Amino acid sequence: MTDNYDVLIIGAGISGIGMACHLARECPQKSVAILERRQAIGGTWDLFRYPGIRSDSDMMSFGYHFRPWTDTRILADGPSIRRYVNDTAGEYGVDKQVRFGLRTMSAEWSGQEARWTLTAIAEDSGETRTFSCRYLITATGYYNHDQGYLPEFPGIETFKGQCIHPQHWPENLDYKGKRVVVIGSGATAVTLLPAMADDTAHITMLQRSPSYVYSLPATDRMAGLLRRLLPERWVYSLSRQRNIRLQRLIYKASRRFPEQMRKLLLSSVQKRLGKGFDMAHFTPKYMPWDERLCAVPDGDLFKVIRNGKASVVTDHIERFTEKGILLKSGQVLEADIIITATGLQLQTIGGMTLTVDGQPRSIADRLTYKGVLVQDLPNMAYLFGYTNISWTLKIDMAAQYVCRLLNEMDRRDARIVTPRAPQDEMQGESILGSLQAGYVQRGDAVLPRQGRDLPWRVLHHYEKDSDMFRRPLEDAALEWRQHG
Repeated sequence: MTDNYDVLIIGAGISGIGMACHLARECPQKSVAILERRQAIGGTWDLFRYPGIRSDSDMMSFGYHFRPWTDTRILADGPSIRRYVNDTAGEYGVDKQVRFGLRTMSAEWSGQEARWTLTAIAEDSGETRTFSCRYLITATGYYNHDQGYLPEFPGIETFKGQCIHPQHWPENLDYKGKRVVVIGSGATAVTLLPAMADDTAHITMLQRSPSYVYSLPATDRMAGLLRRLLPERWVYSLSRQRNIRLQRLIYKASRRFPEQMRKLLLSSVQKRLGKGFDMAHFTPKYMPWDERLCAVPDGDLFKVIRNGKASVVTDHIERFTEKGILLKSGQVLEADIIITATGLQLQTIGGMTLTVDGQPRSIADRLTYKGVLVQDLPNMAYLFGYTNISWTLKIDMAAQYVCRLLNEMDRRDARIVTPRAPQDEMQGESILGSLQAGYVQRGDAVLPRQGRDLPWRVLHHYEKDSDMFRRPLEDAALEWRQHG
């Protein structure tokens, strides 16, 4: 038996639910289903359950443009974001479209039938399910949900304590009064330290090299004040535009005036930690926004370091021991619990395979059209957000574009639309090639390629993308067909 739909969405995280809501708003006549591997809505925000998990983007710009974020916290915690996504799904009725517990294994396109046929496995029973659709949308994020990245640590098997990756946090982990070492210097590590510091005997962040960390206010006081005077939607719109402009200003300044921004960021950290603190632990070798910046609310990371509940060590690991970690310098970090906040493994389209009329296809050797469609793949969208500003800003624009495309297909009575790229358009780098982050460099080969020019080049530029997505759909690069 095959379940047939107009549109299938893979993934019920913030991208997939956002896409489904846009379809409900703009293409209400379409039959839609969402295939979700987990047993709950939320994606990343349902998977990650480590202490203190929160957004690393402000929520006024991270929330959907069509549904106001009403909390005044700037960096919201994971449960609040999960609740927001679930409430949004319920408000638009798309929670009823989700088919839970299904791992999508393959998608096969038939040009003759002008349909995708998807094979999925129900993970609780092993039963194979088949679905088909006119249009396929992947909203699976960009990393492997099965396992995070774990380097080969010599002697890790000799450690007698608990070793944990944040991606698979044990329920009810008891760390009260324990000595904890967090390996890493990214957003997860700087979140874990202040979240756990009050309960541990001591917690140490062990890093090979520092990241840029900056402080944001924990709450948006201006938005709180405006709510007393203006309607909620006005407050949301004004606050959202303000925050987008501010984030873009910081990013552009970092790229144009890297030395000045570096000094500004480091001086801010120095003020919070005091003149006697060794700034080598917070002075990266790279320039701002060569990798993402790490935001902390009200400087909570710096507070637990100053009061002695947490510390930072910059060194390389020689090997694990029974009681902790021996460093290259000879220092020993004793630990009861070691948390390997060592990053993600990249994966696209949830790891499923693609075939077009019996021929295997990979998005890793293809371009993206406007960062949404995929070269030579008919009736398919690939949702991928921003990495230099809130992820959902791009998702909202991409979802609106897909809805316009579907409505245009109906207007033209077209069954198939396929982006076709010029012969010499492809470049060697991937769509994330400008980021130097370790997880990006490790996984570069699985990502779509970068094009020479728009619409085949992904700019990660909110203003230029906004203009691009507002343009008419008519484009010589799009091939419209009534038949397969």
